[in-house]
This record gives sequence, structure tokens and C-alpha cells, in this order.
Amino acid sequence: MATSLCEPHRDFIEAQLRLKRNAMAIYQDLVDSHGFAGQYNSVKRFVAKLRHKQPEQFDRLSFLPGEEMQVDYGEGAPTRVPGSDRYRKPRLFVATLRYSRASFRCVVWKSSQQVWAELHERAFRHFGGCPQYVVLDNLKEGVIKPDLYEPELNTLYAATLAHHGVVADPARVRDPNRKGTVENAIGHTQVTALKGRRFESIEEQNTFLAHWEKNWASKRIHGTERRQVQAMFEEERAHLKPLPLLGMQYFSEAQRTVCDDGCVRVDHSSYAARPAAIGSKVLVRIYAQRIEIRDLASGALLRTHAKAQRPGTVVLPMDERVFNPSRQPRLILRQAGEIGEHAARLCQLLFAIEGRVGQRKLWGIVSLSRRYPAHCVNAACAQALEQGIYSYKRVLALTERVFAQAVDAMDAGSQVGEKAGTTALTQQHALIRDADEYGDLFAHAAATTAAATTSANTQGGRA
Repeated sequence: MATSLCEPHRDFIEAQLRLKRNAMAIYQDLVDSHGFAGQYNSVKRFVAKLRHKQPEQFDRLSFLPGEEMQVDYGEGAPTRVPGSDRYRKPRLFVATLRYSRASFRCVVWKSSQQVWAELHERAFRHFGGCPQYVVLDNLKEGVIKPDLYEPELNTLYAATLAHHGVVADPARVRDPNRKGTVENAIGHTQVTALKGRRFESIEEQNTFLAHWEKNWASKRIHGTERRQVQAMFEEERAHLKPLPLLGMQYFSEAQRTVCDDGCVRVDHSSYAARPAAIGSKVLVRIYAQRIEIRDLASGALLRTHAKAQRPGTVVLPMDERVFNPSRQPRLILRQAGEIGEHAARLCQLLFAIEGRVGQRKLWGIVSLSRRYPAHCVNAACAQALEQGIYSYKRVLALTERVFAQAVDAMDAGSQVGEKAGTTALTQQHALIRDADEYGDLFAHAAATTAAATTSANTQGGRA
């Protein structure tokens, strides 16, 4: 066989091929720079031979019982669409245990993140246990962001696997051999079980698939091990992890902004979001019977509420609501009770007589305790009850009178003491408050004194 005119230029041509240059570009360079006298077809044939690759060798993968389950979607058989005469193919979900080749098969009309997670749980329960790993394709129902090193799973799918103690192992992009077992199972199902069949409902097709798996697929001989699939599954079953006692509680997630009333809106109802700040964004998990409010960054749980049964419900404790006298009589009456029994009684009567409108008077009476000793306000309320007075202004006048009388009585006691040559001291008087009320005053005085001392020392040092 004659030697190709390209042979003397082999090193140059191989280098150009590594740069992914085509035969025409290589031919032109050979003519221009290397004095090549041959034809383009000679270069084309030589390049084709160099490009010919030997089949890539793949390692024969082996797995322990209970180690791995592979999952994927395919197409099911034509099925009647509910409420119509049309037929279309549903999605065929297949989960296959890598060691025994035992499979779970199920068709669904539509997929979603929750449907995908639910199918995994059904597969685990079908097998009677859980594998260590599940290998899946990078489909959006399971993987949010494919990545060679750190693929990101969607939250619900990750939570479902964690609930069952299973770890996800997404296949690398464009690596068909990694989950070839489940792909073979899908193809076998389509060609052998479903080819040429039609079904009148999803339920009918799933019933048929369960029958076919039990009576035919599980009894076939394992191609590699030359053993029956069912016999290998019985061996593998003992190595599966036990199922959790409780099933997975599925949820959906959404971001919400905390409104100016301290709540987030979910399905036309409001839920308290404290300690989340007003205007901040939080993560809301919506379960069938409860609502979870979580920190958006860390995912830490902030609040849990029972899910409202009717739209328009406000789940906000009274002690977290901003004071509003038009709707919070209980708060006013509680504050009146802190003043004294007579103040509480008067406010209760006022509210009973005037209702919502009378709450303004209640608020006025309660606010008197900010300017006058509580016992003076309570004594004035006692007089008002005796006199049948139900006016804020009259109670104010009575309070001022009681306070003035207390001051006069204190002055009179002081004068008597002076005439006797002593100063009358007492621990009980209308104008002497409890020691607890002076705590803030004492703390402020101490802080002021310390600051003044520090300043004086500093100035003395500078002098």
C-alpha cells in the first residue's frame, strides 16, 4: 500500500486536530506553509483515519444490596383523557434498585416537585424500605441547579429524602451510562408491557403495571447474575433502611413581605410574623394544616400557626396588636384594674352604659395615672361612683381635688412637726410612692453622678 503524501506531516496534522481544526483548514495551511503537493481528498482521508477512535472503555459498576436506586421518567401507553374521547401518553415513573433490578412503575398525568417527591415515597413503600442513595437525572422536579461539584436540590425533594434517610446523587450532565439500569427498565416496560396497548384511565394502567411487575418482570432472569429478579430482591430487602414511622408532610414555599401590621398574607389570611421586622422578607412554608414562617437567609423557624379555615382570618394575638381604643376594651379595663378596684368598677360601668363610644372616656381616666398617684385617681373614682358621676372631666376635677387635699395634709403635718421642734417622718403618705417606682430615678441619678465624676477627673488631669 502506497504511503500517503500526508504522512511526513503527521505531527503537524495531529496538532491541528487537537485544536479542533477541520480538514480544509489543515489542507490550506499545508499548501501555504509546508509546500504540500497533494490533493485535498488525500488530506481529508488522512484526517478521517486520525480521527477514528477506539471505543471508550467503561468500568463495570457493581453495587451492594440496598446501596442504590435509580429513578427517571419515560412515556406510558396512550390513555383516555378524563371527560373526553382523546388519548394521550402520561408520564411513566420508574424506580429501579440497582442490585436486584426490582422496579416500581407508576404513570401520572402531570409532574411537579410534590408529585416527584410523592412518587419516591411510594417507591420506598413498595420496596418496604429505603436505599442509601438515589440516582436521578438533572430534571427540574429534583435539581434546581445542576453542577458537577455541588448540585442544588429543590427544598421539598431534599426534605423528602432527608425524612427517609436517603442521599441524592444526581448524574452528571451528558452521562447516560450512570443511570443505564433505570433507562433499560423504562425501555423494557414500554416495549414488552405497554407496546400496542390503550387504557381507559390512569388507574387502569397502574393496575396493569402492578400486575405485570408481579407476574412477569419480577420472575425474569437477571441478565448478568443469571438469577431471578425476585430472588435477588428478597436478598436485597434485608439491606434496605427501615421506613420512617410517619409519612412525609408535604409543603409548598413562598416568599412574603411582613406588612405594617406585623403579619404576612397567605391565601387571603394574615399570620403574625414576629420577630421578623416590618418590611422584611420571610420564607413561608405552607402545609396542609399549618403555616411556618422562617428566616429567609438561614431558614430558621420563627413562628408556627394553625392554618386558617376561612379566608380573611387574622391570626394575631391581642398582646401583639397596636393599641386602638376603638377595638381593645379589654386592654383599657386591665389598665384600670391596675389603678385600683374603684377605677376598674367605674370604667366597667362606663363601657356597659356607652359601649364603644365610651372607650374614649375610659382612656382618659386611665391616662390620669400618668400625672397623679394611682391611689388619688382610685379615690376620685370612688367618689364618682358614690355621686353617680360618669364624666371624664368630672373625674379629672375630683382627682385634682384629692391630690390637692393630700398635698395640704402633708404640709399641715410638716408644720405640726416644726412647732414640736421635730420633723415628722413617716413611711406612709398619700404622696409617697412605692420604692419600685423610684428605680429608674435612682439609676438615672447614679449614672449622672458617675459621668460628672469622670469629667472632673479628666479636667483635673489636663490641668
